Amino acid sequence: MAENSLLTRLDGIDARFEEVSTLITDPAVIADMKRYVRLTKEYKDLERLLGATRRYRTMLANIDEAREVLETESDDELRQMAKDELDEATAAIPGLEEEIKLLLIPADPEDSKNAILEIRGGTGGDEAAIFAGDLYKMYSKYCESKGWSVAVTSFSEGAAGGFKEIVMAVTGDNVYGTLKYESGVHRVQRVPATETQGRVHTSAATVAVLPEAEAFDVEINEGEIKWDTFRSGGAGGQNVNKVESGVRLRYMWRNPNTGVTEEILIECTETRDQPKNKERALSRLRTFIYDKEHQKYLDDIASRRKTMVSTGDRSAKIRTYNYPQGRITDHRINYTIYNLQAFVDGDIQDCIDHLIIAENAEKLKASEL
Repeated sequence: MAENSLLTRLDGIDARFEEVSTLITDPAVIADMKRYVRLTKEYKDLERLLGATRRYRTMLANIDEAREVLETESDDELRQMAKDELDEATAAIPGLEEEIKLLLIPADPEDSKNAILEIRGGTGGDEAAIFAGDLYKMYSKYCESKGWSVAVTSFSEGAAGGFKEIVMAVTGDNVYGTLKYESGVHRVQRVPATETQGRVHTSAATVAVLPEAEAFDVEINEGEIKWDTFRSGGAGGQNVNKVESGVRLRYMWRNPNTGVTEEILIECTETRDQPKNKERALSRLRTFIYDKEHQKYLDDIASRRKTMVSTGDRSAKIRTYNYPQGRITDHRINYTIYNLQAFVDGDIQDCIDHLIIAENAEKLKASEL
């Protein structure tokens, strides 16, 4: 029976949960930050799986009890109650089985991390920069609706508005696991404000979503970092323009995947506080190196997943925003809706939900559950 094979897969869950519960209170484990973080995440995952498993076993027991009542009782009222309970439990079983199967698949270890979101104007000149600005507003509103905090770490404005490039740090619950589906090339079709003949133009912007690296995820020799300070330009009052609060970081790093040594240059003018800007520049350095070192991991995912739902492939055209038709199309899953204005106002959850469903179906197929 399907139930028995699934229950067999769940053997030992309770014992492992108790073991992890004990380990995360062990001072030796707490002192080992990498191990402690890994075990804490496993504890949360096991807690969810254990809750679903207990509900599943309860429903199976309810089915057995209801069937026994129907076989042995003659009282009509008791038989009706048993029939209602049997129908309710039977209806709940498929959903619980699906939930458990998904929880049994190892989660992407990056999903729970915060994220660095980079948006860059691509082909299309001024219109591409304006579109990049529209995407920035879209993601800002979406993050606000999720209760996440957003901090712009650097930006370069376009000549006609928008941004040539803008980088934002997003902090909250399961940020990377949600936003990772947005990595790729976003294409817009509309009549630009700069167009005098009323012709529809096609422009593009690239979005890269990177898991934010923790201090212990990568090894950096901070003594080899070269720091420069400079005055921040733009609006912000006399302090921003006269005090050297902006920081520039230079670091020579050897890429373990290619063996090539390259210079990493990062600027941060986010706050008026130089130490805070240094801290955020250092965080971006860790994330950049972490992303590069994990490229093989992303390539492996790309080679195994046919739908390219969340491969991290930033050269793939993933979505088209067609303004004349008011249409949004996500090319990875053939998802099309006609509420473009609401979408660019941050109402993107339905699209992300469909992408998650597609990826989960792919995972279930691959795991043969």
